Amino acid sequence: MAASPTRSPGRPSVTDHAAIERAAFALFQEQGFDDTTMDHIARAVGVGKRTLFRYFPSKNDIPWGQFDQSLAHFSRQFDAVPPTTPLADAVHGCVVAFNTFDESARDQHRFRMRLILQTPALQAHSAIKYEAWRRVIAEYVARRLSLSAGDHLPRLVGHVSLAVSVAAYEQWLDEPASSVTDLLDEQLTALRTYLA
Repeated sequence: MAASPTRSPGRPSVTDHAAIERAAFALFQEQGFDDTTMDHIARAVGVGKRTLFRYFPSKNDIPWGQFDQSLAHFSRQFDAVPPTTPLADAVHGCVVAFNTFDESARDQHRFRMRLILQTPALQAHSAIKYEAWRRVIAEYVARRLSLSAGDHLPRLVGHVSLAVSVAAYEQWLDEPASSVTDLLDEQLTALRTYLA
C-alpha cells in the first residue's frame, strides 16, 4: 500500500499511548529515568516532540499512563455499586478491582510501579496523582454518608485506602511471585478485622 503523501517516509502514520510507554520504559530501563529526555523518547517513537506532548504533558506523566481515564473508570465502578452494599465492602471491592490488570501486562506494570514508587524525581508528581485517586474514594464515601468529600471520615478512608494500596505494591515488588490483588485483598481484610 502506498504511503500517504503528507507523511514523512519511515514515520508511522499514528502512534498511541501504549507505543510511547513501551519506548519510554525501554529507555528508562536502559539509561535511567533522570537521563532520559522527551527528545530521546520522541526519537525512539519516531514522532516529533510536539506530537509526544499531545499524548503526555511531561516525562513525569508517562509512568502513570492514561491515569485520567483510569480514574474515570474508578469513579464509574463506585457508581455501579448497589446502594445496599456495605460501605467497607464497596471500597474494598473497588480498590481491588482498580488494581486488577491483565496478566500479560504484569512485567510492564511491575516496572511502572517500581518507577512510581522508587524514583525520587517522580515523588512530587506522584503526590498529585495520589490526591486525585483518594478524592474518588472520598467523594463516594461522602455521597454514601451525606457528608462533604473534605470532611474527616471521607478523607480518612481515601488516605487509608491509598496507604494499604502502596503497602501492597511495595510487597509485590519485593515478592515477584505474589499477586498484587491478593495482597490488597488480604491487607484490606486484615485492616478491617483489626478495626472491628
